[in-house]
Amino acid sequence: MLLTIHPLSPSGLEQLWFFLILVLWLGYFFLEGFDFGVGTLMPFVSKDDLDRRVVINTIGPVWDGNEVWLLTAGGATFAAFPLWYATVFSGFYLALFLILAALIFRGMAFEFRHKREDAKWVRWWDRAIFWGSALPALLWGVAFADFVHGVPVAANATWTGNFFDLVKPYALLGGLSTLLLFTLHGATYLGLKTEGDVRVRAHKIALRLAPLTFVAVTAFLAWTYQTAHTMHHVGLVPPLLPIVGLLALAGVGWLVREHLEGWAFIATALVIVAFFTTLFLNLYPNVLISSVSPHFDITIVAAASHRYTLEVMSWVALIFTPLVLLYQSWTYWIFKKRVSRPGEANETHHTATNV
Repeated sequence: MLLTIHPLSPSGLEQLWFFLILVLWLGYFFLEGFDFGVGTLMPFVSKDDLDRRVVINTIGPVWDGNEVWLLTAGGATFAAFPLWYATVFSGFYLALFLILAALIFRGMAFEFRHKREDAKWVRWWDRAIFWGSALPALLWGVAFADFVHGVPVAANATWTGNFFDLVKPYALLGGLSTLLLFTLHGATYLGLKTEGDVRVRAHKIALRLAPLTFVAVTAFLAWTYQTAHTMHHVGLVPPLLPIVGLLALAGVGWLVREHLEGWAFIATALVIVAFFTTLFLNLYPNVLISSVSPHFDITIVAAASHRYTLEVMSWVALIFTPLVLLYQSWTYWIFKKRVSRPGEANETHHTATNV
């Protein structure tokens, strides 16, 4: 039976869940983004194992809680837009498998690296932290760029391509942009959460990364708007949002130089929000663009679950989302202090002696 994409206007529930899923992904990339950045930067801001312990301690209490946002975003997508979920898992299977494997080994590394004193043991787990952070930071950008740019989806939402259809120049630029952006986000987080030499090195790296990130993100967003103008899908967003994000990104270097770590971290967070919101809004009212034919674009109307399912999900989200936000906010408040080496610690800092 041929699946037809009905040109119906989406209902309020379908719109609500499209934007709720956007919020869940924003929460994931904002929180896990600095996790990825910290893991990617660990070899470059650390001179010895104690430095690496300092770096890991900055995210040790929160990294697993941050990944809950990924599980929630994936579960919400499956429940609200099952056709979107199924098509993505069919076509992006290898890429998603690589992300999953990277996240698994990264989580294992946090748990097991300190179980033995053997230097080789620790070194291999440190490599797992680096690659388990850098690879997802790259591949998530590739995946979301593909959503907007188009992938080979034909009738009945059938995937007709292969892995190499996902790694076109636009998607690779998207991956490079998110890798640089998350790494810069991690550098500003380390500047906010550490003391001593690690903080100094994080500042220097942030100063070098900021202009590179600005160039990559600007080029990607410009290409995104050019794509939205020339391709068949609708959803072009006024450029105010990405302009605000780019202005924030342009100011990161100055904020770091002035040692305004909190504002620098807020600025990189704002860029992440602007970056992914721009992608989602240029995608709307579709959830996946077909590079085969505009007739095969998957809209939120075609991909959505039954109205009753969306209604039940809305009540569940209304009740439990505030509780999750309160708990996670409390966690960050408890672990708000800076982390430092023992010689650099004072009463306002945590030390890394027992990691």
